[in-house]
Amino acid sequence: VEQFAPGTFTLEQAYEIQRASIARREARGERIVGVKLGFTSRAKMVQMGVDSLIWGLLTDAMIEEEGGDVDLRKYVHPRVEPEVCFVTRRAISGPLTSLEAVNYLEAVAPAMELIDSRFANFKFDLVNVVADNCSSAGLVVGPWSRRFDGLANLGVRMQFDGRDVQVGSTGAILGHPLRAFVQATRLMHGVGMTLPAGSLIMAGGATAAEALRPGLHVSCQVGSGAGGLGRVAFNTVDNRG
Repeated sequence: VEQFAPGTFTLEQAYEIQRASIARREARGERIVGVKLGFTSRAKMVQMGVDSLIWGLLTDAMIEEEGGDVDLRKYVHPRVEPEVCFVTRRAISGPLTSLEAVNYLEAVAPAMELIDSRFANFKFDLVNVVADNCSSAGLVVGPWSRRFDGLANLGVRMQFDGRDVQVGSTGAILGHPLRAFVQATRLMHGVGMTLPAGSLIMAGGATAAEALRPGLHVSCQVGSGAGGLGRVAFNTVDNRG
């Protein structure tokens, strides 16, 4: 990859830098398992000071165990945000419509994304965050289901140690999380990428992100009762010994 001074490269070049960074992870043995969308909610756009939908790549090494311990030593200054995660049932090589989307999906789950950044205080412009893989660093995925019908306006409640830190709705994700999935297929088609069957699609944050610190029990409930997606959780630790 060419060497660029901050702010001197284009969005297209930013994605080239991102892909080169992921290629280094692949060379270390990691495997691409899906994509994440960024800035799909107005809250995130305002928080980060940008106004464009972006995407990054997920690898198997980014997946954290649901209900387990997340060691914060692996991160710089991580934050967490509530999300909805899809998994595909068929390979996708072209843009889909909203009507076609469910036929290509195997399941959906409540999820949380761990975002991190090379930039102090998460202060960056659009091209720099794209080059930094859209701040994607980790993900925790809850129970899978096929409850696609009621995704439009599910309540989202993220808690630290049982106390609300973010409350919102899945409607904040482009108005409906399935729209984020549709947008992902269009973005991948635009760069000539095929999404294999079994790919994860993180639909984007439903609320603003919260900074993490050691010693927290972090949980997120998406919806409630039989129509909800359920709960996902993890604990934060700092295993310095």
